[in-house]
Amino acid sequence: MRKFNIRKVLDGLTAVSAVASASSAAQQQQAGNRETEIQETLQSEHFQLCKTVRHGFPYQPSALAFDPVQKILAIGTQTGALRLFGRPGVECYCQHDSGAAVIQLQFLINEGALVSALADDTLHLWNLRQKRPAILHSLKFNRERITFCHLPFQSKWLYVGTERGNIHIVNVESFTLSGYVIMWNKAIELSSKSHPGPVVHISDNPMDEGKLLIGFESGTVVLWDLKSKKADYRYTHDEAIHSVAWHHEGKQFICSHSDGTLTIWNVKSPTKPFQTITPHGKQLKDGKKPEPCKPILKVEYKTTRAGEPFIILSGGLSYDTVGRRPCLTVMHGKSTAVLEMDYSIVDFLTLCETPYPNDFQEPYAVVVLLEKDLVLIDLAQNGYPIFENPYPLTIHESPVTCCEYFADCPVDLIPALYSVGARQKRQGYSKKEWPISGGNWGLITQSYPEIIITGHADGSIKFWDASAITLQVLYKLKTAKVFEKSRNKDDRPNTDIVDEDPYAIQIISWCPESRMLCIAGVSAHVIIYRFSKQEVTTEVIPMLEVRLLYEINDIETPDGEQVPPVPTPGTGSNPQSIVPQSHPSTSSSSSDGLRDNVPCLKVKNSPLKQSPGYQIELVIQLVWVSGEPPQQITSLAVNSAYGLVVFGNCNGIAMVDYLQKTVLLNLGTIELYGSNDPYRREPRSPRKSRQPSGAGLCDINEGTVVPEDRCKSPTSDVKDNSFSRSRSSSVTSIDKESREAISALHFCETFTRKADTSPSPCLWVGTTLGTVLVIVLNLPPGGEQRLLQPVIVSPSGTILRLKGAILRMAFLDTTGSLVPPAHEPWREHNVPEDKDEKEKVKKRRPVSVSPSSSQEISENQYAVICSEKQAKVISLPSQNCIYKQNITETSFVLRGDIVSLSNGICLACFCANGHIMTFSLPSLRPLLDVYYLPLTNMRIARTFCFTNNGQALYLVSPTEIQRLTYSQETCENLQEMLGELFTPVETPEAPNRGFFKGLFGGGAQSLDREELFGESVSGKASRSLAQHIPGPGGIEGVKGAASGVVGELARARLALDERGQKLGELEEKTAAMLYSADSFSKHAHEMMLKYKDKKWYQF
Repeated sequence: MRKFNIRKVLDGLTAVSAVASASSAAQQQQAGNRETEIQETLQSEHFQLCKTVRHGFPYQPSALAFDPVQKILAIGTQTGALRLFGRPGVECYCQHDSGAAVIQLQFLINEGALVSALADDTLHLWNLRQKRPAILHSLKFNRERITFCHLPFQSKWLYVGTERGNIHIVNVESFTLSGYVIMWNKAIELSSKSHPGPVVHISDNPMDEGKLLIGFESGTVVLWDLKSKKADYRYTHDEAIHSVAWHHEGKQFICSHSDGTLTIWNVKSPTKPFQTITPHGKQLKDGKKPEPCKPILKVEYKTTRAGEPFIILSGGLSYDTVGRRPCLTVMHGKSTAVLEMDYSIVDFLTLCETPYPNDFQEPYAVVVLLEKDLVLIDLAQNGYPIFENPYPLTIHESPVTCCEYFADCPVDLIPALYSVGARQKRQGYSKKEWPISGGNWGLITQSYPEIIITGHADGSIKFWDASAITLQVLYKLKTAKVFEKSRNKDDRPNTDIVDEDPYAIQIISWCPESRMLCIAGVSAHVIIYRFSKQEVTTEVIPMLEVRLLYEINDIETPDGEQVPPVPTPGTGSNPQSIVPQSHPSTSSSSSDGLRDNVPCLKVKNSPLKQSPGYQIELVIQLVWVSGEPPQQITSLAVNSAYGLVVFGNCNGIAMVDYLQKTVLLNLGTIELYGSNDPYRREPRSPRKSRQPSGAGLCDINEGTVVPEDRCKSPTSDVKDNSFSRSRSSSVTSIDKESREAISALHFCETFTRKADTSPSPCLWVGTTLGTVLVIVLNLPPGGEQRLLQPVIVSPSGTILRLKGAILRMAFLDTTGSLVPPAHEPWREHNVPEDKDEKEKVKKRRPVSVSPSSSQEISENQYAVICSEKQAKVISLPSQNCIYKQNITETSFVLRGDIVSLSNGICLACFCANGHIMTFSLPSLRPLLDVYYLPLTNMRIARTFCFTNNGQALYLVSPTEIQRLTYSQETCENLQEMLGELFTPVETPEAPNRGFFKGLFGGGAQSLDREELFGESVSGKASRSLAQHIPGPGGIEGVKGAASGVVGELARARLALDERGQKLGELEEKTAAMLYSADSFSKHAHEMMLKYKDKKWYQF
């Protein structure tokens, strides 16, 4: 017999009846107001999801390459990513599907192609002649591990060294192996009794392409004659080799070793090195060998016409330099410069004037790839200054803790931020232009300003110009400078509630029109800033302390099981070591010795000089209450028209008038309900409090967190994939309610009660239990009266309910247009005003840029409320739910934003299950639902945000921002907006051999590699050695490049290419048929010979 779940049936009935009553109410209202149906312009075809650009420093870099003719830089990473950089504004991101680490990169110089070698023993050929580079060919080695690759300039034969010590040769045009192989045992013969180790270096003699220099890890170097297939010379050394470099004349080479030495060898003197240098070794008096140093990981040997050669190396410091930072050493003649780096060196390259290895190199710069930075050193200026880096590679200067994205900002904002940010720039950079200057910019089809704001762990905030798929830092604000800093860990106040990063930014609330900025930090502090172009000195920093605590009477837990009210020592504060506080508070400890009325941080009491830009208006701090630490802030909103800021946490809500510097509201969450509280909850003594249930940056938007996580730094990435938000009945109702936090706040001018006839200023409050409450704001008139009369706030009694925590609220007018919160236009506050200005200010009304700002009183509005489970559209003032959409049943929404797109408004949501969805407004019709990426870490949840015009972003790694679009129009225009990496450039002329060298044959010797390595001479390579895989980036990739503004010529060329490819395929098929016919004929002939002399009965 089939069982019925009676509860579900009842739920279904109540839901149906609720919808029916809501629809009937809506019909009555429509009849009453004679309102017209809102015409929605957005349809499914307006939406398409695609990644646009990736900004920031490549995370975990592992390889570096430079094309000296195209002037393009390539960086590979440990996760298989490839980042290409040209002139500022031209950059590109690609990804190897396998995700294996990139171990080496080699440009086909001036060919618009790049070879990547991966840790999974694959080689890939990238086509850079298209805006989105793609792989043309891949080659997978099956039996040997790749350790080193070398592609000579203007050659199509790539040398591949392996872990076994062998060298294979790959044709980069067809990506097939040559039959020519240099086996390790042939290379070293009897010079060593043991295996020489992996190949760590391959290069051809700059003056003779027929001679190949092979470096083995153990210390053996071999000069191999490619034509005679034997070794000319073998050079042996006791110490392991890390790298090798040629002098351009081909008579000397230099090796770097694991004991911190450099050995210089004359090619024709293999018995001992011509010279041994220990750049950082202490020279001992008795003529003994210098003390060994750390390994020199890489050396480069570059010559100049006018002076001494440069020897540039990384590593090699002596072992007693403990704590010294990683260094790059530049040896030039008798001078040695040691350049300290902030992070460890991954790789470096010397940039030279010529691509030819047999000419004077004329080095002009060194590009140094560090673990977390990219540095360019100018070799031509005294003191080797660095170039000012124009790329946005400093996103991670301090770890990012939150992000906000604003598209379609006021046009004067970016110039204003740029002008105050320009004064913050460092001095002492090289005077020269940035040398990586390849590629061309794309067409700018988007003309609206975009700004990204990032909040960081050290309390800094960065404003970025993100217009037209570029990124440039505009201005940096340090919020921590308002607080006294502890000099060391022992000196830290014991009121800290986090182990580290006490100034980390949690929430940013910004009004672009008025330029008011408000931040909430991890130490339960809020700072309000005004923008000013004038420098001021603030004698006394305005500050307020708020005592926000409201406890629940826990009936179900007996006193014996109470958790102590003070956190354990492991959670960041020690209850035993209580010292008198020096905070400007009413009292530092209560009568029984518990910390009370003290904030977590101490505000400076000395005058503060504030530069042009954002200047402190007010600092607000939550204080400890009877040994109970303040809970971290979970929501924040500021309104410039009302002069108010409001914030909430899991204890309650506080509202502050920042003009009068007074606290207007300080209520526990339960007090907001008044007599309408759906739960029976009673206040109880704060002394009986349980362990606080707040969390780090993941309390509201990142799932339920155990109390211990409260004291973790917001920068620590939580690798937890179990994002279950169980609201199951196993959790006691008391436990749930005690965690009811304020999760959303929205100032607006709307109808607060059902009986209202006109809209009025109010605050809408959303909680984690899905409740929306409305607080009425009674504001005094503008001008001087605003500063003298109090603002009166009172709960309206209006309560709305949704399933899941409230995330976002917005309001539409009767035409369906978005009603933005009222705001004051920005004006300079630090300039004395004349009388006319004062009169204007008095008369000035707050601006609310709504298309229907002149609406009649009888017209209604719509509230759009999005929770982590559903969205509702509620008609005001009737408060009838006219549309409802259950967004997800099994997952939860991490971020929801109400945004404008193509003259319409929609709700955009990102779910924890990886889906990105959009819904029309007000009808909440689903318009887009795409599986984009699963929530793999908290960083994505913390930083994902949508903005207007179909733009969105998130932090894809600790150092990189990934931008994406959900607008079909942007997806179509993206190809034109992207920059071009490859530009046709003439290859420089080869160096002149000179009369005498030409006469006596002393110049560079060329080699017909085709003759040596081609199939006709060397035969075919073993099929089992490597497998060829055709790439996806063939004709299709070129089609993409030709579809933009390239025009008919490119299309005609493309047609020829396609025809050529088809002819090529036909030729291949014909050749294959000929080969099979040939082999059939051969087999038939063999059979005939075998059975020719046999009689029929012998078969």
